[in-house]
Amino acid sequence: MGATMHLTGVLGVSSPPLAPSHCSCSGAKKQSCSLRPPRQQQRRRLRVARAVEVGAPSAGAPEPEQVEEPSIDFAFVSPRLLPDGTPDVHYRTARGGQKLRDIMLDGYIDLYGPYDKVLLNCAGGGVCGTCLVEVVEGKEMLSPKTEVEKELLKRKPKTWRLACQATVGNADSTGQMIIQQLPEWKVHEWDK
Repeated sequence: MGATMHLTGVLGVSSPPLAPSHCSCSGAKKQSCSLRPPRQQQRRRLRVARAVEVGAPSAGAPEPEQVEEPSIDFAFVSPRLLPDGTPDVHYRTARGGQKLRDIMLDGYIDLYGPYDKVLLNCAGGGVCGTCLVEVVEGKEMLSPKTEVEKELLKRKPKTWRLACQATVGNADSTGQMIIQQLPEWKVHEWDK
């Protein structure tokens, strides 16, 4: 609920308050009298417009807390190290309820590596297995493995998932995830 604004003054012409003596009408015509002061007493005066905020909290009252939209924070770790030997990490934030593949592609995160050309991957069908990721942290945020994943990943570590098959939470989920891109080509190991 936002505060409303009221103007306490209006720019324009105004006249001083009228007293009965200012009326220049004769007694019979009094009902048609406009109650204007005589011409010599009319003054032009500008009123200053001033905005007053109504309904806003007073200076001593605490500000209401702003509610953030539910979102999930991601750290996508590249398979290669930077020249100084540290991991190349890209941070993104997204709403839950989406496939991990879509989140990565929307965030311009390398998902397919050398298979990023047309006809080298199945574009999210779950049959090629080229969108492999390793969930380092936050695996509880992902949907259970599908039958397609179980079949394609039966000889792979349990932390590996197909990004095209894994749904990240739901629309009101919040949390953090660390995703290792292209785990087959990573040059460093995670301390577990």
